[in-house]
Amino acid sequence: MSDFAQSVKQQVDIVKVIEGYIRLRKAGAQNYSGLCPFHKEKSPSFSVHAVRQFYHCFGCGVSGDVFSFVGKIENVSFPEAVRIVAQKAGIPLPKKEYSSPEEAAEARLRRKLLDLHEAAATWFEEQLRGPEGALAREYLSGRGLDPKGIEKFRIGYAPDSFGALRDRLSGMVDEATLRASGLFSSKEQGDGTQGPIYDRFRKRVMFPIANESGRVIAFTARTLESGDKAGPKYINSPETLLYQKGQVLFNLDKAKTAIRQAGYALLVEGQMDCISVFLRGIQHVIATSGTAFTEQQVAILKRHTSNVVVNFDPDAAGANAAEKSIALLTAEGFGIKIATLDGGFDPDRFVREQGSKAYSEAIYRGDQRVYNLANSGVDDPQGVGLVGRWKAYIDGIRGAKWHADFLIDRARQLFPGSSAEQKVKAMNYLLPHIRRIPEKVVRDQFAHEAAQKLGIDSAVLREELRQAALKRRDHIETRSAALSEVERVLLRALAITDPEHEPSRRAAADAISRQPQWFEGLGAFAAMQALAGRGARDPIEAVEDDRQKALLAEALLGETESPDELVVIGAIVSLQQRKLERQLRELRVQIAEAERKGDVAELALLTKSKLDLDRALRQLIARKQV
Repeated sequence: MSDFAQSVKQQVDIVKVIEGYIRLRKAGAQNYSGLCPFHKEKSPSFSVHAVRQFYHCFGCGVSGDVFSFVGKIENVSFPEAVRIVAQKAGIPLPKKEYSSPEEAAEARLRRKLLDLHEAAATWFEEQLRGPEGALAREYLSGRGLDPKGIEKFRIGYAPDSFGALRDRLSGMVDEATLRASGLFSSKEQGDGTQGPIYDRFRKRVMFPIANESGRVIAFTARTLESGDKAGPKYINSPETLLYQKGQVLFNLDKAKTAIRQAGYALLVEGQMDCISVFLRGIQHVIATSGTAFTEQQVAILKRHTSNVVVNFDPDAAGANAAEKSIALLTAEGFGIKIATLDGGFDPDRFVREQGSKAYSEAIYRGDQRVYNLANSGVDDPQGVGLVGRWKAYIDGIRGAKWHADFLIDRARQLFPGSSAEQKVKAMNYLLPHIRRIPEKVVRDQFAHEAAQKLGIDSAVLREELRQAALKRRDHIETRSAALSEVERVLLRALAITDPEHEPSRRAAADAISRQPQWFEGLGAFAAMQALAGRGARDPIEAVEDDRQKALLAEALLGETESPDELVVIGAIVSLQQRKLERQLRELRVQIAEAERKGDVAELALLTKSKLDLDRALRQLIARKQV
């Protein structure tokens, strides 16, 4: 180790450096502990010794000093790690030494690219303040951004010029470095070579993208034009030595301290969503950066928290993005909630039009102490602490749903109806999400709630769903299920052709015509509908679907005699009872949700409905027993 590296090591506090990357908690007089960033774990096995200035993970066995930690987590060489640690401590850097010419060349290029992006960001800021930036300033003002907010996020403007930025930066580095920066474009010539470079971003509002250290590494550019010639509304820098879009979370450099203090992150979809929410005081907010949520971003986020509230746009694209994010976060053991804002607003519009208080109240129960405590960054004087703040927060969510509830509701939207086929599709949609949950007990609970909310009455199907969840299978086989006794009775009654048993047929047909909702959950419902309206047609010919025809054949082949009218009525009453019992189960879920929200008016309406259903069910059972 060089004298300079040794000097840096003596001056820095390894605990403070590592706390810049992961959450640490005091674990004794001299030790701190946290989740290891180098392997997957749920219980902390990563320890840092404050006096001896080293770390060790009892889970994966990795250990070392401050330089090896930074080198491993930043994926950089030892000299680069020394430089990063020195910069964090404000220690001036000496002339660098590298282990190979290639390493030295890459380090020089990285520094040049960082300098170019810093110069570009400064120049874009200057252009925004100048005469050509008037339209951009008007746009930003319309989006609720004042000069302080613009300065905070270093927002700028790229003028309508193909060479202004190129001319500004060309004196700093050679053309090869300019091409490698991602700030410029060129067109391929007839001989296969690249033509002259020109400014990639023109007549666009510029949003800098920073790494975790706060250094600008890329840009997102928003057009101010409309129409076919405007191009995409947003364009991002291409991937470079500095910027891999799947490994960057927008605003993490500003939000990471607030995230660790609050115990959770608020994940939004757009950069303007993130900026608007942050500038209005909710600072533990981050956004994906020009890409769908990735495994690398999840790994980066887990260094700071294991709890996330997702607040994406309410449209179909936002729902799909939320679903994919849930899949990645679930696999890593995150606690997840999904927030959807009233009125179909995205976070940016909602917080601008209704204010930060309304935004907070849309997510929190309205307990201002809980909200203040969750965002304070200081322990509760009563000893709640970080864990308590998160629990208080997560219990206080009003507008957000547990991800299980969100997915079950989405399954019901994608596969509406109460037929067995739709329910199997809904279950198969949910099972991959259930399968990703690491904890067996949680998987079983998710499966139980899914069966209840999807109205799965069949004990066989409920058990199949439970077993698939426990064994982490991703689908339920859609094999033909055996007919229930009720289905056998009704199919045989509806297939009656002799006048002697016509009352039995009429009782079944009339019930299906008048109350089809009682029968919708039956696997043979389609065959029953066809038979109820068959007229004088032969029963087998009236049912056209092969699978339904097979069910009818199964019922008729086991028939010894036509069912009596009282037997048919008994079967219909059983279905009605089953329907009422299903409605009661759904009401109990809604009542529990209303109690959790503290919605007294809704609770009163639901309780009255439950009493009415209880009365109807008692009367039905009494008639059935007569």
